Amino acid sequence: MTNPDGPPPTGGGREQQRVRLLAVTACPTGIAHTYMAAEKLAQAAASRGIDMKVETQGSIGAENVLDDNDVSTADGIIVAADKDVDLSRFVGKRVLTVGVAEGIHHPERLIERVRSAPVHTSGETPAASVSGGGKERSVGYKALMNGVSYMIPFVVVGGLLIAISLSLGGHTDPSGGLVIPKDSFWMDVNNIGVIGFTLMVPILSGYIAYAIGDRPALVPGMIGGWIANTGSLYDSKAGAGFIGAIVTGFLAGYLVLWIKKVRVPKFVQPIMPIIVIPIVATTALGLFFIYVIGQPISWVFEHLTDWLGGMTGTSAILLGAVLGLMIAFDMGGPVNKTAFLFGTGLIATGNQTVMGMCAAAIPVMPLGQGLATLIRKRLYTEQERETGLAALFMGCFGISEGAIPFAAARPAQVIPANMLGGAVAGAIAGVAGVEDAVPHGGPIVAVLGAVSGVPVFFMAVLIGTVATALTTVMLVDIGERRRKNATPVAGPGVTGLGVGEPLEPELVGVGAGAAAGGAAGAVVAQRIVTPLSTPTPVTETTPAESPKAAEPDASAEVGADADVDAEVDVDVAARTGGAGAEASSVHAAAADGAVAVEAPREVLSGYLTDQAVKVGLDARDKAAAVREMAELLARTGKVVDVDELIATALRREEQGTTGLGEEIAIPHAKTDAVTAPVVGFARSAEGIEWGSLDGTKARLVFMISVPEAAAGDEHLRILALLSRRLMDTGFRERLLTAPDKRAVLDVLSEIR
Repeated sequence: MTNPDGPPPTGGGREQQRVRLLAVTACPTGIAHTYMAAEKLAQAAASRGIDMKVETQGSIGAENVLDDNDVSTADGIIVAADKDVDLSRFVGKRVLTVGVAEGIHHPERLIERVRSAPVHTSGETPAASVSGGGKERSVGYKALMNGVSYMIPFVVVGGLLIAISLSLGGHTDPSGGLVIPKDSFWMDVNNIGVIGFTLMVPILSGYIAYAIGDRPALVPGMIGGWIANTGSLYDSKAGAGFIGAIVTGFLAGYLVLWIKKVRVPKFVQPIMPIIVIPIVATTALGLFFIYVIGQPISWVFEHLTDWLGGMTGTSAILLGAVLGLMIAFDMGGPVNKTAFLFGTGLIATGNQTVMGMCAAAIPVMPLGQGLATLIRKRLYTEQERETGLAALFMGCFGISEGAIPFAAARPAQVIPANMLGGAVAGAIAGVAGVEDAVPHGGPIVAVLGAVSGVPVFFMAVLIGTVATALTTVMLVDIGERRRKNATPVAGPGVTGLGVGEPLEPELVGVGAGAAAGGAAGAVVAQRIVTPLSTPTPVTETTPAESPKAAEPDASAEVGADADVDAEVDVDVAARTGGAGAEASSVHAAAADGAVAVEAPREVLSGYLTDQAVKVGLDARDKAAAVREMAELLARTGKVVDVDELIATALRREEQGTTGLGEEIAIPHAKTDAVTAPVVGFARSAEGIEWGSLDGTKARLVFMISVPEAAAGDEHLRILALLSRRLMDTGFRERLLTAPDKRAVLDVLSEIR
């Protein structure tokens, strides 16, 4: 272990071995904290004469990656991260794992602590220090969302391929439902889609487990999910579906964590994460599901079928509502399959009304969830909105699994809403006596002529869809409000955000005010400062009428914070007869009656212009500051929806404060409310409470927004440079004391 007081002094004409430390910094968004922590750690190490190499895992990928030679010669490794970092490469080294905020605020302390940190062993997962800065989601929630995010592409690809193959290659067949001819091209497309759907459930389970137990939990999670979805392994006609996958994912993750804590001989440690843990966990979980969990699922399936059989003579409304509830509950799970197979079995007996009830309920879940993402966009992420569009398409073809990503992410809100809509649709179809001659559901079967009472069928689907969408929006909105009340992100004035009027800057047009006269004339420049709200006519001025008109008027310079009357500086050139000279300080010259306006000054590769700089924020709390910053960005013309930008930025604040300490805050949002990457800067004289760990109020506020599909990563590189530069005390001081916009831009132009 190295000397805690730092490297030993040099002597004997030769410098003794210097202390070598490594670090890894990472945060969930990878925009600011990652690079600020890296810069702070590097500065602290350099001040103590310690060699340090820092790997950053930001939005632009891993940079300055640590290689085997770095690790082999290191005296210790600091991992300052709020996301999973692979620690297997650090086996045998002292590893200190903390939150990224610790790397920003206490780098010197970390350098001291790492030299006495425990040695990392194979299969060990050091716990990260809890970093403040906003209420963090629970481990369970993060694991669930990790699984859902990996599952969504399989749902979308599989579902759309099945829908396309059915629509273009399928036809109704009374004996086989909606079928695609064997050995046809569309059957091959359908089979590919089925593979995607088959993998969907294991992927959900596997990546839930991975988020909890790291790489050794991936295999038991995926195999456990496959077992859960394969009912034949535990004598059930239907698998446990996505609900079973969630169960196996959590079981696998926590089982692996428990196994990791078991002490084993040193010679066994290297093979624990790649052989021992996966084999033991997979075997134990698989047998547990087959012999313990699977049997109750099979029992439920059988008894539900018997119970439904006893209801066939009861009220059609009641039976339809019950079948709709079951269809909507688990979307492909045992309860759903019980209702579907019950309706399918009765088709052969000549009773097609039961299948008609099921057919009306089947598309309600994906259609309802897709509609909900359109009704209240601000409640959903961009990925969820894209999944919603795919769910709408899948719903039209009777693929209820399109709603699974929503149900898995928000089961408490989505499943009850789905069940309500399914019950309504099933009851309406039941009372109207809708019949379905094929074992399939959704609008597609009506279009292909397999359903009787088509108008009522579509009415049932429509009403059920609307009921699901409205209920989902209401429940999700209530959940969001409760979470906001539990974790306030700002002071007074938070409520009502997102419903204000968007900034609508008034535009001023400059007419052709300089007429040409004579062949060759003198150019006279006149500086006009025009408030946007009161356009001033442009007039010709001759030297005889105004001798001083050609000189730039220093008194016309307006302060940097004239927010009420945003200025447009126009230098008008008017040609007059006679001999003359060109006036100085001409920023824009008129030619053929056209007036050119001086282009805004740009820094940070054009992402920050003088239009988005303000040296005096009016806001007194975080929410108001975010709104003011969003309106500042709107001046650039790159913001199409100010309210959505505000809502997205505030949702990011709920995940964890963007107050970085050192009197800095960098709120940011990735949203299509902006058309291009844009950065704004403002300064607060008194400071704004931003929840920073060091307790300082934010006086330097940068707001960053990029579109969801921002091309390239140049803007991320610029922001990484900005984050590092903000760790320079002198740079921050120059920003704080810059007297106006021009001076602020001069300071920011140092970032290259």
